[in-house]
Amino acid sequence: MSCNSCGTGGGTPGGCKNHGTCGTSGCNKLTVFDWLANMDLPDGQQAFNIVEVRFKNGRKEFFTNPDNLQLKIGDVVATQAETGHDVGIITLTGELVRVQLKKKNVRYDGANALPQIYRIASQNDVDKWKEAREKEEPMKVRARQLAIKLNLEMKISDIEFQGDGSKAIFYYTSEERVDFRQLIREYAGEFKTRIEMKQIGLRQEASRLGGIGSCGRELCCSTWLTDFRSVTTGAARYQNLSLNPQKLAGQCGKLKCCLNYELDSYMDALKDFPKQTQKLYTEKGTAVCQKIDIFKGIMWFCYEGEWMNWHTLTTTQVHEIMAKNKAKEPVAGLEIYSAQHLVKEEKVFENVVGQDSLTRFDGTGTKSKRRKKRTNSNKPQTARDANAPVRTPGPKKEDGDMSTTSKPRPQRKKKPQRTGNKPGEAKGPNTPTERAPRPERKPRPERTPKPTDGSKPAGENATAGDKKPRRNNRNRNRPPKKDS
Repeated sequence: MSCNSCGTGGGTPGGCKNHGTCGTSGCNKLTVFDWLANMDLPDGQQAFNIVEVRFKNGRKEFFTNPDNLQLKIGDVVATQAETGHDVGIITLTGELVRVQLKKKNVRYDGANALPQIYRIASQNDVDKWKEAREKEEPMKVRARQLAIKLNLEMKISDIEFQGDGSKAIFYYTSEERVDFRQLIREYAGEFKTRIEMKQIGLRQEASRLGGIGSCGRELCCSTWLTDFRSVTTGAARYQNLSLNPQKLAGQCGKLKCCLNYELDSYMDALKDFPKQTQKLYTEKGTAVCQKIDIFKGIMWFCYEGEWMNWHTLTTTQVHEIMAKNKAKEPVAGLEIYSAQHLVKEEKVFENVVGQDSLTRFDGTGTKSKRRKKRTNSNKPQTARDANAPVRTPGPKKEDGDMSTTSKPRPQRKKKPQRTGNKPGEAKGPNTPTERAPRPERKPRPERTPKPTDGSKPAGENATAGDKKPRRNNRNRNRPPKKDS
């Protein structure tokens, strides 16, 4: 649900262009669906005159409507404040506000009278509110610089201006107590406005800033979750989750709130399970539980010393063995119970699958016979058979006639087997023949040794110019030089 400015145009979402003041539930944080909005009140009954108003990120308060203004969800109203007025958006009206008051244990009579709504915000009120909201981001950067300058162990997480711009609330987180009296003087002199410091926890900081969780959706604390219940590691243990802080922690650094969502279902399912520390005593040895499947009702046991061989048992089988151990009755072994469980699983699986074969796709069943291509015998198949005589079909045979009219097929001549004879050798029958002897090689001429005294050997009277130049492979492909 969104306004016209937030709608999708050309396949691209436009986003909220009214800064969350368009008056629809799709643009606001922590909205509540009013499922009684389309229902009329009984005759003579007046509408509940208390409404719920939201301010910026997550802060909700209840206000009375003494003037009986016609208010609906999404209206921007000017509300009562300690000094001046504040501006917020109505998130809930009617009888559902009475339910929320009872749920949050808020008293609204006598001395605990709630503040009131002055009027529906005018254009002047909205302009002042937007102008104050635009100052928040640069002011937060400067506020962090001043806190670092004073060496304070704190973090300014968010700033919220009052609707009329007369006061600013600084939300900060810190692990220890911080003396920020000097810091308030610095802020008052820097920003020229009244300052209020408010400490919040890490979960509240994540709800105000928002973000995307590991599930791919917006954080629950910033969209619909209003009360933060404590989350312990016991919730992860009951759900058989690994105690890995990187997976169990959210963006706030604490355990994820969603660990509590399914905890009740797991607790109900674990009522039928025996303790995991329970040991089973059999004739083959003592069995210890290694693993459980909560929703299937299965437990895995193994004998002490045989840690690699696990036996699957149901909770009813485990209770049966425990009863026998308590009555001191002998138990042969876990293999019998494990085999019974496997037979039951196979029957259930057969009922689910039906008559279909499980190996019809993996090629392990009967192999399909390849059909041979039928060819016309009147047409030659290859060039080699082009000159072959064409067969003519003979007369049809009658029943009981064993005579043949077609001519027998001529036998092909067998090709002689190849021999190991080389060219130049005598070709004989298929038996190998002896090879001819190799011709004798001429001996190389002996080389005259070079003299050691530096003189030329006999027969070397040629000049240096008559010697042939050395062969150079790099000059092989070069063109010849032209005479100048």
